[in-house]
Amino acid sequence: MHEIEPFYKWRDDYVAAEDERSPFYETEYSEFYYDKQVYNYLLHPQWDFFGSNTLYIKVLFVDYDRQYAIIEFIGEWNDAITNDIMLLKREILETIMDEGINKFILIGENILNFHASDDCYYEEWFQDVEDGWIAGVNFRQHVIDEFKSMNLDYYINFGGELDELAWRNLKPLQFFKRVEELMTRRLN
Repeated sequence: MHEIEPFYKWRDDYVAAEDERSPFYETEYSEFYYDKQVYNYLLHPQWDFFGSNTLYIKVLFVDYDRQYAIIEFIGEWNDAITNDIMLLKREILETIMDEGINKFILIGENILNFHASDDCYYEEWFQDVEDGWIAGVNFRQHVIDEFKSMNLDYYINFGGELDELAWRNLKPLQFFKRVEELMTRRLN
């Protein structure tokens, strides 16, 4: 797992550590010191810690004018024991939403497992985005099945083309437009 880096091809377009409005503003990273881990597995030092010991993120892009954020995840999403959604909501999402963001693209291809608790924070997040939406892109099927078993797919959109979206060769705006198009079709 230590070789899995957060997606870096958009660094010319956006770096959360250089964004004064970002919760990760002025974060400094080491290229050599591995200070993060999920259980016994070290993680690449470019991932961001937000309070969970099993789930890490990278805010890949934020467009304040178009009101969207793209966030990549790695690790185990565990609401049952560590209440990861509460930490994510309080420490990261609320800060981003305070800046006017109401559309979220969550990249979940590196989420290994999901352990549910209840839906309170998902419902709260869903209500907070009002006219926006939350889309889960490229989550593993067993992770999506766990989200669905708790009816969390009511709040986060999964499935269809979102499950196999080739996004890495797109620029952030192209990626957003593609997801927005899919979400518009679903919501209409």
